[in-house]
Amino acid sequence: MKKQDRRSFIKSLAAGTAAAAISGSIPISCREHIGKKQPNILFLFTDDQRFDTIGCLNKNIVKTPNLDRLVHKGVTFTRAHIMGGTSGAVCMPSRAMLICGKTLFNLEKQGAFIPKKHIMLPEFLRQNGYKTFGTGKWHNGKNAYSRCFDDGGKILFGGMSSHTDIPVYDFDPRGEYSQEKQYRENTFSSELFSNEAIRFLEGYTSDDPFFLYAAYTAPHDPRMAPEEFTAVYKPDDIPLPENFMPEHPFDNGELDIRDENLAPHPRTPEVIREHIAGYYAMITHLDFHMGRVLDTLERTGKAKDTIIVFTGDNGLAVGQHGLMGKQNLYDHSVRVPLIFSGPGIPRNKTTEALCYLSDIYPTLCDFLGITAPSSVEGASLKDIIEGKAEQIRDRVFLAYRHLQRGLRTVDNWKLIKYNVGGVETTQLFNLNDDPWELNNLANDNSFRQRVNGLTSLLHSDMKALDDICSLNKLNWGITERGDGI
Repeated sequence: MKKQDRRSFIKSLAAGTAAAAISGSIPISCREHIGKKQPNILFLFTDDQRFDTIGCLNKNIVKTPNLDRLVHKGVTFTRAHIMGGTSGAVCMPSRAMLICGKTLFNLEKQGAFIPKKHIMLPEFLRQNGYKTFGTGKWHNGKNAYSRCFDDGGKILFGGMSSHTDIPVYDFDPRGEYSQEKQYRENTFSSELFSNEAIRFLEGYTSDDPFFLYAAYTAPHDPRMAPEEFTAVYKPDDIPLPENFMPEHPFDNGELDIRDENLAPHPRTPEVIREHIAGYYAMITHLDFHMGRVLDTLERTGKAKDTIIVFTGDNGLAVGQHGLMGKQNLYDHSVRVPLIFSGPGIPRNKTTEALCYLSDIYPTLCDFLGITAPSSVEGASLKDIIEGKAEQIRDRVFLAYRHLQRGLRTVDNWKLIKYNVGGVETTQLFNLNDDPWELNNLANDNSFRQRVNGLTSLLHSDMKALDDICSLNKLNWGITERGDGI
């Protein structure tokens, strides 16, 4: 991308417009693909991007003109969730659940190993005539990568790195990714992976449909972005979130993990504003480079035949509830952005339907008219996208290690239970009245029936999902079955 383009982008942000970023708008057709090849799929996947960091959807100051244009040209799920994580590296099982369509406790080795019986989304598309290309972060094993992709470039097999010193591999058709083949790249990660996606799009001439998987490492820390992007966000101008706290009010079992030590204790407004400013700068820089990919898709004439999926692997606290990371079950950490756009998909529609990342796999299969493998446990969102249904779930289950369990219902009640060293803590939030999760109702006797009912549902879900804590018969505060749901 020419420097003038970047300057124009920054200038447009300062002017409060997105003209430079959206000049190449994506033509979206809703025509049927009768007698034509299957649609291409462009999958844009970000790292640690919270659900409320799309400018046109939320009341914060983050600027995302290219994500805004996807919102306007597609269907946005505002209550998409991850199921949680079995380790501090939440992104590993999250990514495995997405590519396998599996639930959390049916993954092998926390998602570091994908057995052959779990047919992954790119692998399945490859079996069904798609050319598959991957670039960026792959956190689920080298063997799994080789099963998924025909081609790729600038592949990061680790979980994180500096954004200007990135250990990557070139694609090896034999699947041999020995340490000796790794080398370092100093192009900023968001630009590097976008360059690879653009290279693929510009060079792709096959009649076969393609699946392009671009998995970014931004806005994961370290918080760094080019100077012109950091200049957009002045820490003194950053409003603190309503649920900012100097410390978490009790021990959630994970207060001394790496993420939580990125800022000193107690948290101060000044330090948190600096972190948020850096986080937003990385998102806007990432948005700029994803915009380059979208522009290339349009310029090469492929946009009209391409389904675009945009999502993130998990959220991030960045000062909310006195926390910094994603090792918790609050909305800021378990909710993620999710957008579908392209042929057959309505425009400028938002839905509050509850869903998981694992639902993306069967949804794409449904749009392609192919039956998902029997190993897939997610549910298709196609009927919601097309307006034929409002919900496919009445609740979502949430888990973090052996320490935290929770659920959220379709009517926006949320229960979180903690078992830390035998000390049990319960939280109950009415998210309709309390979206920042500040007012814990669990100790109010008038909500006892509600707590008991949700706790019974939680225990039922734990058993149904083969939760190891259920199998080990941990109590998790189960008292009596309530009927106040």
